[in-house]
This record gives sequence, C-alpha cells and structure tokens, in this order.
Amino acid sequence: MTVTAVRKDADSLTMTLDAEFDAPPERVWQLWADPRQLERWWGPPTYPATVTSHDLRPGGRVEYRMTGPDGDQSRGYWEIAQVDAPHRLVFSDGFANADGTPNFDMPLNEVRVTIAELREGRTQMTIQSKFPDAATMEQLTAMGMEEGLKQAVSQIDAILAEDAAARA
Repeated sequence: MTVTAVRKDADSLTMTLDAEFDAPPERVWQLWADPRQLERWWGPPTYPATVTSHDLRPGGRVEYRMTGPDGDQSRGYWEIAQVDAPHRLVFSDGFANADGTPNFDMPLNEVRVTIAELREGRTQMTIQSKFPDAATMEQLTAMGMEEGLKQAVSQIDAILAEDAAARA
C-alpha cells in the first residue's frame, strides 16, 4: 500500500499522511501539476474529481468538483500560497458552493505537500493538513477526511504503474 502512515496531532491541530512511491520526485510532482493526472487520484474512488480550473502558482487557484456514485456533487478549491516544484506545495483548501464561490459556512484548512527523494527512484510524499482550531479538525475528521485522503492517495500507484508499463 502506498500510504505508510497517518498521524493526527490534536496539540498541533494537524493530520499528516505519508506515502512512498517507486518514482522520482519530478514524476510525483506531475500528479499535482497536471490537472488531468490530479483528477485521476484527487478524491476517493467513489467520488472522483473533475478539475475545472488549474493555476498552480502563488496567488493562483485550483477548482474542482467531486461526483458521487448517485451523481451528487461537492465542490472545492485551493488558493495557492507557495510552489517550489518539484518539492513543495502549500495551499488553503476550502469548500465551494454549486457556483464555485467559497462556502464560508464550511471550514478552511492549510495543506502542506512535501515531496522528497528517499533514494534513487523512490520518493516520499507528505501531505499535512493544519486546522484553524480543534472544532474544525473534529468536524473534518467526522466527515471522513482521513479515510478519503488515504483512499485518494492509494490510487497513485496504479497511475505510476502505467508509466512502467509504457516503458516496458
């Protein structure tokens, strides 16, 4: 399994997911940088994402919708704060209304993505969500954020396996 650890820390108001891949950092970065690849794994398998806007630079915005098995949709967005390709991405992650505008009734959290080479051809990706307060952390955890993120990231191995098959 791709995901090697998930840690929740109520004191620091964080949830951190670690994953390892048989791919160099530049390839793992492309999973974030290419909207077509991002939508293949962002969101659990039963709620696949469609990226509708993708501006991955400081001050930019990524917008997406997830569609459930019954056709129900939820929307989200990222406001990009930092980009240091292929090693770091920082963004605010929020919920959006049906028209794509921010839903201020739902919480916002900060996400820090770190991509680091462990050894040649093997990369660790860490996704850390920092919550503004304990209530927000509890709310998003109760909504299934941990399991959804684990399921989403677990889809990446299949994408990377296609690369290996294409080289063979």
